[in-house]
Amino acid sequence: MTNTQLTLIQIDNYGPWTVTPEPRREMDLQTMQSRLFADLANFIGARDGYVFFTRFDNMVAVTNGLDLDDHALLQESVRNRYPVTVSLGVGVDESPAVALERATGLVQQVGSAQDGDRRQVLRGTPLPDADRTETDVHIAHFDVNDATGKYTDQLNEFDSFIQIEQGYAAVMRYMREEHGALSFFVGGDNIIAVCPALTAAQYQNAITHVEDSVGVELKVGVGAGSNAHDAGFAAKHALETCRHDGTAVEFGSRAEPAEIESD
Repeated sequence: MTNTQLTLIQIDNYGPWTVTPEPRREMDLQTMQSRLFADLANFIGARDGYVFFTRFDNMVAVTNGLDLDDHALLQESVRNRYPVTVSLGVGVDESPAVALERATGLVQQVGSAQDGDRRQVLRGTPLPDADRTETDVHIAHFDVNDATGKYTDQLNEFDSFIQIEQGYAAVMRYMREEHGALSFFVGGDNIIAVCPALTAAQYQNAITHVEDSVGVELKVGVGAGSNAHDAGFAAKHALETCRHDGTAVEFGSRAEPAEIESD
């Protein structure tokens, strides 16, 4: 069983701020968003978590191992370095989708994303240390088969991007709807999914669905751990086994199919 702790990171009053007192230069906004994401990745990554940019004004982090003091320190760091503040909601559940819904609801209950009076909300109850296990987080690292040969070295960059994004969109929707997993594009041809415990057959079904629907072939390495870093690192090693052996689905030691209940 998984116990995924997810944190919603939402910039306070960001939409109105971008046009007050007049519309701001787009590249200035893009620069600030990029720097903020980099700082969040550095802060959360140093504590063995993962953060994904999603829409940049909203970001999602896997924060198993971070307590409320860590979250408050993150808010203080952002407030001291940026012209905006962030609100945080923390949710925990076996299903990553449910954990995010809980985290999101906690923030929404105290004000809109464009509420000028909402500042630095911090709500939620992190997973207690006493309840943590070595398999709380399951990470699946998807990779497109021969993306360089099929797309990068054959098509112009925009058409390559379209192909990769179609694969991402297909796996993102399938994993969310079928399993309550949350999948994020992380650059190149890589997709990282935060998942409940799934079988090899369930991952193979996802790969088959993507190939059948958009013609993009994937492979996946799956890892488990007490935090996102450990699970993700195990997933990376499993993915290397896929590349070496030509297989489509491989598991790290803590996420072996024998340890996962079938449907």
